Amino acid sequence: MAATAGFDIAKEFHWLTVIDDRTRLLLSRRVDNDPESIEQAISELHVIEGRYGDLTVGLDLMGGVAGLLTAMLLTAGLPCVHVPGLAVNRARRGTRGGENKSDPRDAKVIAEQVMLRDDLRVVDLPEEATVELRLLVSHRTVVAKENTARINRLRDLLAGIHPGLERVVDPTQKSSLLLLSRYVTPGEVRQAGTARIADHLRRHGTRRPTAEKLSEAAVTAARAQRTSVVGERRTAQLVRELAAELLAAKGRLKVLEAEIEELVAAHPDGALIRSLPGMGAVLTAEFVALVGSIERFTSGDALAAAAGLAPVLAQSGKIRYSRSATGGDKALKRVFYQSAFCAIQRDPVSRAFYDRKRNEGKRHHQALIALARRRVNVIYAILRDRKPYEGRPQLRLIA
Repeated sequence: MAATAGFDIAKEFHWLTVIDDRTRLLLSRRVDNDPESIEQAISELHVIEGRYGDLTVGLDLMGGVAGLLTAMLLTAGLPCVHVPGLAVNRARRGTRGGENKSDPRDAKVIAEQVMLRDDLRVVDLPEEATVELRLLVSHRTVVAKENTARINRLRDLLAGIHPGLERVVDPTQKSSLLLLSRYVTPGEVRQAGTARIADHLRRHGTRRPTAEKLSEAAVTAARAQRTSVVGERRTAQLVRELAAELLAAKGRLKVLEAEIEELVAAHPDGALIRSLPGMGAVLTAEFVALVGSIERFTSGDALAAAAGLAPVLAQSGKIRYSRSATGGDKALKRVFYQSAFCAIQRDPVSRAFYDRKRNEGKRHHQALIALARRRVNVIYAILRDRKPYEGRPQLRLIA
């Protein structure tokens, strides 16, 4: 006999359900997300484990609010597996009255999935370095998204009062942000003049050629607009505030990236992954944060399937064909795609593969996807064999 358990995880409390191998309910109750309640639930699970011999626990969420529960379960020696939320949702909806959702119902579905499936990901306690990388990468992603929102808002506001200046500045560059943090309206720019603006930029670290070119473009745009727009003063104030926030965020991103690079250098897989052209410190950190241990995957094909880069077989009756995957981990797919894009700029082997695919008639996106898929096998072999990447020598054309 055996038993399986399922935790439907939430912020304030979790719901625990335990069933036997005939799906008979053994336990179903609320477990508060605090050490005392979790410890009591673990004691009950150990009692059931002693009675039924084997007990595996399914979790529908990894990390975040599940962190304390996961750590305590694994420390107590209870084997845990991850049951993705999509699998829970599909299994629940595929049964009678499947649209009815509740925590006890979902917990029971999780326990049933653990009992029925043998391909669920085993949950292990991650290494401290991996957890730190995961946290830093997640925080960097949030900061970068906030910066994109600020840049879009700044451009929208600036185009409303000074469209000429909006066309000549680039809010992703420090020099443009330094300009916009002080001079915004046409009147402000004209009054300051080219020399004063260039001097302001140089004092804050902008190189002379860049400072002079940007200041001249800004003054030219200001001279072309003699009309003041209603709300100009308040809009300019908001633009200056956004520019100052973006400058501070750029500094924070640099600090984060330096910390990430330091952790990647110390990680046992860091140097191996970075040996592959196109895998910089940030992409390497994202890969480690998303994949964890490569031992999760049985082959490069399994890793490609997880990233949504492997073709999908569609078969029904006599109809059989392959199509592009629409599932998979989008963040992991982006890591491979972005690294492939970087690789064709600097790696002759990657560039030759990309050019060959283009000559075969594939579009830019298709050729990059093909290269990304090839690189999945390479990075899997690197981590499996613990050997850094060695590019193949280019074939010489003999006249």
